[in-house]
Amino acid sequence: MKIGIIKEKSDNRVAIVPDLVRRLIKEGNELIAEKGCGESSLFADETYTEAGATLVSRNDVLKASEIICTIAPLDPVDYKLLAKDTVVISSYQPYFTLDKTKEAAAHQLTVFSMDMIPRITLAQAMDVLSSMASIAGYKAVILAANHLPKYFPMLTTAAGSIPPAKVLVMGAGVAGLQAIATAKRLGSVVQAFDTRAAAKEEVESLGAKFVEVEGAKDDKAAGGYAVEQTEEYKQRQREKIAEEAAKADVIITTAQLRGKPAPVLITKEVVAQMKNGSVIVDIASSTGGNCELTEDGKTVVKHGVTIIGNSELAADVPNHASQLFSKNVHNFLNIFLKEGKLEIDLENVILKSSCIASKGEVLYKN
Repeated sequence: MKIGIIKEKSDNRVAIVPDLVRRLIKEGNELIAEKGCGESSLFADETYTEAGATLVSRNDVLKASEIICTIAPLDPVDYKLLAKDTVVISSYQPYFTLDKTKEAAAHQLTVFSMDMIPRITLAQAMDVLSSMASIAGYKAVILAANHLPKYFPMLTTAAGSIPPAKVLVMGAGVAGLQAIATAKRLGSVVQAFDTRAAAKEEVESLGAKFVEVEGAKDDKAAGGYAVEQTEEYKQRQREKIAEEAAKADVIITTAQLRGKPAPVLITKEVVAQMKNGSVIVDIASSTGGNCELTEDGKTVVKHGVTIIGNSELAADVPNHASQLFSKNVHNFLNIFLKEGKLEIDLENVILKSSCIASKGEVLYKN
């Protein structure tokens, strides 16, 4: 099977790293890579050729490949170069950008969207959302520390004592838990909030205090995602968050609802009450943001508070992010790529959930 690797147009990561090239070749496949595909993530062309890949132009990769792996969806102009029934593996987020899925289906492509892989135990090894979220949570804290005009740890010196920074993490999923762990390592006092009852034990196991608001709606059937809450609960939540935010030096927000705008947890009124010099890092900015004053892809200062809107923090750690993404892709390929041949069974729960287009038909349903 001919597997293609292309250079991302607006991302520093690469979908397949040289180590995976070696493994895929041993498994009976041929790897074709675009020149310079891994340069932004510190994988030189030589490492791809040494691993056994053939380096050619982008157009030649697209024309020759039977499987294409990318971080972001291909451009419509790229589809014209792909053969009918080419398998495309990427992250399409069809719940937000269904037009891209329809475009791929119109070209008779078979499209697997990695972000649609079900978050079940069987699929953990191919969960790109978790892999990238973990990096984002780490990077968010480092970014906050860089902008905060204070130390994170408590220090006792001959010149006096410095109290530790207070960090509030909103959302204790993968990104939030990594943010908690990183903030604790830097010596700060950490609190965390999440509507999911199961998050309390995980938060406390990392040494952080769980900010609890009574009356959250049951979330056991939500597959690890947050669920929409009642208005009564939201009001109690807003009051508690406002109270804790006023004390915080740093707030990391990570809460997202699948297929819906991110919930607003930090209102402009709350920002106005925060301490001068405080920092908010909003990882949910691409879906509207958890902070009402967040601007996606920008760093702004409002009421003396630095607000960083960035949902692509994993791309700022491109070397390790590429390695993790690549491992996720390999584990996913192992389901249907056997000895260099495709065996796609759409009755398989993982393939059924992630296949969003096939034989000219859009399979994703809202």
